[in-house]
Amino acid sequence: MLTIDPIHPDFGARVTGIDLTAELDSEARAALVDAIDTYSLLHFPGQDMSDEAQLALTELLGEPEPNHVVFGKTGKVVYFGTIGNVIDADSKRDESDPLTRNQKGNNLWHSDSSFRLVPSYVSILHAYEVPGEGGETEYASQRAAYERLDASRQAEIGDLQVLHDYVFSRTQVAPVDFNHAASLPPIPHRLVRTNPNNGLKNYYVGSHARSIVGWHGIESRRLIDELNAGATRPQDVYSHRWSPGDTVIYDNRCMLHRGAGYDADRWRRYMRQTRVQGQGPTLDE
Repeated sequence: MLTIDPIHPDFGARVTGIDLTAELDSEARAALVDAIDTYSLLHFPGQDMSDEAQLALTELLGEPEPNHVVFGKTGKVVYFGTIGNVIDADSKRDESDPLTRNQKGNNLWHSDSSFRLVPSYVSILHAYEVPGEGGETEYASQRAAYERLDASRQAEIGDLQVLHDYVFSRTQVAPVDFNHAASLPPIPHRLVRTNPNNGLKNYYVGSHARSIVGWHGIESRRLIDELNAGATRPQDVYSHRWSPGDTVIYDNRCMLHRGAGYDADRWRRYMRQTRVQGQGPTLDE
């Protein structure tokens, strides 16, 4: 039986009483989906995870999403991404490695795959090795931030569309492979999204949000920057300190997250991520 303990006033819960590596039935799936809709972020400590079990969990929640980096560079479909610097049991990448630098894009507030025509529903992230210092993941709710807006501001942004652009975002920290960039043109999304199961609204921005469709650049950036800042005030952020065995599921439809950074010269970090595709383009919602 699930035991759910909230971890932040706006979102998030620590969930015990479930083994995510077991074969879960439709009742367990329904409970997970309901908890995702309610809390947006779920922390499951002490999971004896494997890639096989994580993929099965991903498939339980929907259609696995191909890793966009591998697909963009090579055309191959793989469902896992590795977050961290571990190469094997004896070696790791340091701060000077290009892949380490590239992953620093994760230290910007973002929603996974918001730059895809069908953006992500949830991400599933499992920790195997974690740094002794740093390496936290910070989370913030665009649903709670939307609710803090006054009614006139909610009405003003309700029908707007926003372009999400991976290249715009990630070239702030590192070059993007040409093939990868070509596979991810800017995509328009609704600025305000609605959860189909409970009707709750949130705005949808983050670092991939480039501009408001039909607006001039300065006005676009002013609004996007304002909304990002409103969602990520220090008092509204939950910082997750990882332990080996942690599995976290977070709702990309309404959550922002970022890495807090760590010293790759000193520490090893090995985490595996899968994502579940959304139901379709946000403009069809």
